Amino acid sequence: MRNKKYSDIMLSIGEIFKFNIKENKMNKNIVILDGKSLGDISYEKLNKYGNYTYYDTTSYEEVSTRIKDAHIIFTNKVVLDKVNLAAAENLELICEVATGFNNIDIEYAKERGIAVTNVAGYSTSTVVQHTFATALSLMDEVLYYDKFVKSGEYSKCRFFTCLDKPFNEIEGKTWGIIGLGNIGRRVAKIAEAFGAKVVYYSTSGKNSSKDFERVSFDELLKESDIISIHAPLNENTNKLINYDALCQMKKSAILINMGRGPIVCEEDLAKALNEGKIKGAALDVFEIEPIKEDSPILKVKDKEKLILSPHIAWASVEARGRLFEEVLSNIEAFYNGEERNRVEKQRVKY
Repeated sequence: MRNKKYSDIMLSIGEIFKFNIKENKMNKNIVILDGKSLGDISYEKLNKYGNYTYYDTTSYEEVSTRIKDAHIIFTNKVVLDKVNLAAAENLELICEVATGFNNIDIEYAKERGIAVTNVAGYSTSTVVQHTFATALSLMDEVLYYDKFVKSGEYSKCRFFTCLDKPFNEIEGKTWGIIGLGNIGRRVAKIAEAFGAKVVYYSTSGKNSSKDFERVSFDELLKESDIISIHAPLNENTNKLINYDALCQMKKSAILINMGRGPIVCEEDLAKALNEGKIKGAALDVFEIEPIKEDSPILKVKDKEKLILSPHIAWASVEARGRLFEEVLSNIEAFYNGEERNRVEKQRVKY
């Protein structure tokens, strides 16, 4: 009986000891370099892991000073390279608050034994929603008719309707998808629900689907009434949509880019729109972000041919909430000795 009580006491002490070790591990300095990218998200949950310092934005020149005492760094777009990371001698974990991580020197992080995590899949629903929001706006000539009513022209009209700008249904049209990943597949299913025929082009040449018809790039351009881009940026997709490609599209077609800005050559797109080579386009991403004041896209003559949004397709309230919770789960997993969304463990081709 005495031995049992003794062992129980020792077990309790052991549990307390383990708990204290865990608490010490969570006494971390956390630096948020560009917290503005998550909007109005509350960072209070980070108190569980240590003390956090928040910055709306951080210039490259400010990074070294701000991260020098950090154990954990949050970044979305701030560049972390060998030069500034060298200042962070205590750094253990970099949390990429996004999916893409080309702003981080992964090889240097590996050399230093610094863990790097990212988050994927959090924005699928909202990017798909934004894709259809822009597609429907262009298809239904929403900008034109909204302006027609608000300008007072409808009030002066003697007829109950206005048919100045013909518009078409998605049903019976061909929807071409560039990049049939998670987002592309969701778009494809909804497009089918609208009654469209779906075809797709695999930019890697390796993506096969039994559910949708795979076609060549030229076939997709010539056959599609709507083309939406959901592909990553790489050597196969950079400037994929250029003037030659746009000239192969139907004059009644619309182009939607929800992938990466440089996939579409903005100068060529502006030229094609001004020349009437395609009906319209929607861009949520741009070659340079924020878009330059002198971008040819902003100089397109007929503004109603364009729907432009400032890289917000990913950023619904729900998606930002999911993103933050996933980052917290990555931190929790790392300090529990688990591998979760570890970028530096993956074989990445840049």
